[in-house]
Amino acid sequence: MSEEFHGPSTRDLLRNACAGASAGMIAATFVCPLDVIKTRLQVHGLPNLPPSARGGSLIVSSLKQIIKTEGFRGMYRGLSPTILALLPNWAVYFTVYDKLKGQLLSHADINNQLSIGANVIAASGAGAATAIATNPLWVVKTRLQTQGVRLGVVPYRSIMSALKRISHEEGIRGLYSGLLPALVGVSHVTIQFPAYEMIKSYLARRDNTTVDKLSAGNVAIASSLSKILASTMTYPHEVVRSRLQEQGHARNSVNHYAGALDCTKKVFRKDGIPGFYRGCATNLLRTTPAAVITFTSYEMIQRFLRRAFPPEQSHLGARPEPVNHAQSQPVSGSTGEKKKDSSAQIQQNQLAKRELTSGS
Repeated sequence: MSEEFHGPSTRDLLRNACAGASAGMIAATFVCPLDVIKTRLQVHGLPNLPPSARGGSLIVSSLKQIIKTEGFRGMYRGLSPTILALLPNWAVYFTVYDKLKGQLLSHADINNQLSIGANVIAASGAGAATAIATNPLWVVKTRLQTQGVRLGVVPYRSIMSALKRISHEEGIRGLYSGLLPALVGVSHVTIQFPAYEMIKSYLARRDNTTVDKLSAGNVAIASSLSKILASTMTYPHEVVRSRLQEQGHARNSVNHYAGALDCTKKVFRKDGIPGFYRGCATNLLRTTPAAVITFTSYEMIQRFLRRAFPPEQSHLGARPEPVNHAQSQPVSGSTGEKKKDSSAQIQQNQLAKRELTSGS
């Protein structure tokens, strides 16, 4: 059975990566102001806003303060490294996921469909590879977003300036600070993937249809709800990751963390459980529209690219996708299968991290 699986061609890979990167770019740009606030809350806690800016919600007050002190550009700090990381992020994810999926075909059922467990393993492995490949850019993103409120530091002027200074001042450890909690965070796929499948099954039963025939709106609902659940349950790792990534910028900081465990202990000792959920509400407000924007944009861009660059016919019989449980005729249903592949791939990529809007 494994001999029949050859994976996507270079054209397929580039099309998926370009569609994913483009969709991620649109979503990242749209929610970047919320991402800036979230990261600052994770690292510095509640801001010391002047009395005139304390009325209303924290998000609105924070946005007003950022515009007042840093200008409009302050709301988009860290957007450049996020956009720069999108193409390799998607390319690495699709490549590794496909390779792992091919290795796990021995666990496929009679219809050549992988089990949820096998897909969780493949998605987790792909997410880990993506985190390792793009971690330096997420470190830069975190520091660019927080340097506006960190006193006594020499600000980074650009992505290259940040990468050069970090590698020179802190070495490879600085570029990969926060990697351990980032890898731990990949485990959220074990929550989101089963939740995503369960919600889709419920929606299919409610509408008296099958999961592969769900509307784009229902798929977006399943994606958003499962994302909210997984993000909330695994959010503490983001706080630890952000603090470890940011601390190297302030060499004489009072709160210096020796590692992920030390950071966890100090956050708990100082702020208790609430300390691990700083910015969580902002994160949920950010991830829900980001997931919908990414999903919708990806589908539209994929359709355009598929028309401009048709898939190679040699891959007609090698399309085992985990999230489709209803089968169609192998040849006449190929177009529908490709569309289902697109939907599955975007959801699986959202399971892997980062944000793309956070990081990834």
